Amino acid sequence: MIYPTRRAVLLAALGAPLALALAAVAPELWYLGLFWMAVVGALLLADAGVAALGRGFEVTVQPPALLPVGGEGLARVTTQFPAASYVRSAELALEADERIAVSPALARIGGGRSEIDLRLTPGRRGEGMLKRVWVRWRGPLGLAFAQRAELIDRPTPIVPNVQAVKAEAMRMFARDAMFGLKAQMDTGEGAEFHALKDFTHGMDRRTVDWKRSARHGRLVAKEFRTERNHHVILALDTGRAMSEPLAGLPRIDRAINAALLLAFVSLKIGDRVGLFSFDARPHLSTGATVGAQSFGLLQRLAAKIDYSTAETNYTLGLTALAGQLERRSLVVVFTEFTDATNAELMIENLGRLLRRHLVLFVAMRDEELEVIARAEPKEPADVSRSVTAAALLREREVVISRLRRLGAHIVDAPADRLAVGLVNQYLDLKRRDLI
Repeated sequence: MIYPTRRAVLLAALGAPLALALAAVAPELWYLGLFWMAVVGALLLADAGVAALGRGFEVTVQPPALLPVGGEGLARVTTQFPAASYVRSAELALEADERIAVSPALARIGGGRSEIDLRLTPGRRGEGMLKRVWVRWRGPLGLAFAQRAELIDRPTPIVPNVQAVKAEAMRMFARDAMFGLKAQMDTGEGAEFHALKDFTHGMDRRTVDWKRSARHGRLVAKEFRTERNHHVILALDTGRAMSEPLAGLPRIDRAINAALLLAFVSLKIGDRVGLFSFDARPHLSTGATVGAQSFGLLQRLAAKIDYSTAETNYTLGLTALAGQLERRSLVVVFTEFTDATNAELMIENLGRLLRRHLVLFVAMRDEELEVIARAEPKEPADVSRSVTAAALLREREVVISRLRRLGAHIVDAPADRLAVGLVNQYLDLKRRDLI
């Protein structure tokens, strides 16, 4: 695209007052104003022709592999103008979708080969998109702009920012290794036979292998280790209720943060982890992945879980999940129930899942609702709000109690301590050999 600069417009517009002034002073010379505009037009065309030589430039964009919510990343843009273009400087803009803010909005680059890093700041989780690169430059006279848009369409996953929690998990593993707790948990609290060792004072007498002790002429005990290779399935409800905010952040974002931390810990321990999401119908199903290197894949897939306004269909979602599980698994369910009918359907379908699998139900405690229920009423409207909040809390406790009686394990924690509570419950299940 070629269009005039502000300088060209001002110079051309100068011809009109020039023609009026000449008509007033020397009427026979009024046409010089038109001649002025014709000269500016000719120079504009010549400048545009020279500027058009730069259209053959090449541009490449290297976006970050992931963008964490609340953080930022850098996209490196490289441009290469042809040698015969006479371009000395240019302006560049990177266009992204509404999820990503680009800074600076307009950057200056040099002619020839140039590289620049643009800051990308994500506003919300999901699948971000870098759409196109806009580049424009002036002709040597500064009268014409040449502009080109290069389509890129590069998806950039915007993932939950779990770096701080991940660092805490790494510190937890380091502390365990330092004080020997990790080795003790690995070799002393499982059910899988590991080795034989001499019985020493303080060991459990039930671990003595009497046949081998008689053969060796001394007491020999069995050493066990924690079983690995368990399947941990993270089932995320993405329906309307999970998209509502809780303490300033949507419930689904808090659930994904906690799920990814549990995935990181489980993969480090040696278990297999899979993601499953559903609302009115099932959406994401990854199957069980293994190895710490799979965490990046799970993080990218979790970024594709979008917010939804659909009502959750527990019958369809949990039935589809049960049909995909070929062996006994730990199913971690992240959901939120809003009414008695919805809760009844959830309990019924979780009961079917509990017949074969171990279910860990994650409930986010609404501290704001608890504050409303305990607040001292000062106006009649406060009484109504307090009674309604107390009724909702009672319904929630009834549902959690029924799930406990069915055999489900419950994580009931405030939103800001949900991830740590979930990991602690998972490790407790491993120590008790319930998976």
